[in-house]
Amino acid sequence: MLSLLLQMRTRCLAVNKRIKKFWKKVKKDKLLYKYMLLLIALFVASLNYNLFLRPLKIVAGGTNGLSLLVEKYFSISPFWFILSFSIIVLVVSFFTLGIRKTSSALVATFIYPFFVSLTEPVAGYVNVSGNDVIIATIFAGILSGIVSGLICKVDLSQGGTVLISQILYDKFKISIGRANFFINLIIILIGGYSFGVTTVLYAIILLYISSAILDKIMLGVSSNKTFYIITSKNDAIREYITNDLDSGVTIFNTRDGDNEEKSVLMASVSNEHYYKFRKNIKKIDKDAFFVTTDSYEVNGGRNN
Repeated sequence: MLSLLLQMRTRCLAVNKRIKKFWKKVKKDKLLYKYMLLLIALFVASLNYNLFLRPLKIVAGGTNGLSLLVEKYFSISPFWFILSFSIIVLVVSFFTLGIRKTSSALVATFIYPFFVSLTEPVAGYVNVSGNDVIIATIFAGILSGIVSGLICKVDLSQGGTVLISQILYDKFKISIGRANFFINLIIILIGGYSFGVTTVLYAIILLYISSAILDKIMLGVSSNKTFYIITSKNDAIREYITNDLDSGVTIFNTRDGDNEEKSVLMASVSNEHYYKFRKNIKKIDKDAFFVTTDSYEVNGGRNN
């Protein structure tokens, strides 16, 4: 038994080594890496659709939401609807936006419906949505955010309703964000009418979580805080920042609402020092005014 476990461990390590080696080669080829990430994102999206969105009837907008409505009222399979709808939008986009803007959605238009069809049988074997709808919705939101983040990272498009938003902007100057919002809102409301108001609440939870995950993927996790401080004790606070924290500080002049000249101190500190820094600023000058913001990336300076 022990020898069998050792053999399995050795094989797992060998497979892991090969995967790492392969992925290293892929990352060197930027174009291959880009489309590999897209394929991974589309495959995860298809699993999310068949394991969560479709069984729970969560109409959260987009082509996926439309496919659920079309399946309910016209009994057209998701594969055929997503494929035909995406191709129609792609063709319209080609003639209105041109090949350069349309090409980013070319791969997803044909590959995503194929993945949806490929992963459809999985739902019959893995029923992860039947026990706790809230947990399933949360997990669906996480996966949706990961998919959106990966696709945005590689600067490609999933096509469908996203291209429609771009067409509306190009032809009618409706902002992409606003067009996308109203398209998805209409789909979600129809979904609520079709499957019940509860599904709308699930869709809102999913979209909120998805947006939060997307932000984390695009911006990263904030590991620093940046302080903008207005104080009458500039020298004391500057000395505290540079000597006690061994951090850099920038001072620039500005004017307040009464047109009086003021100096603003700007400093970035790590999250672990946030409360200590805040407490000590107030200790040095209890009347100090400061604004704190998240810093997702800090380059250069004394601590870098």
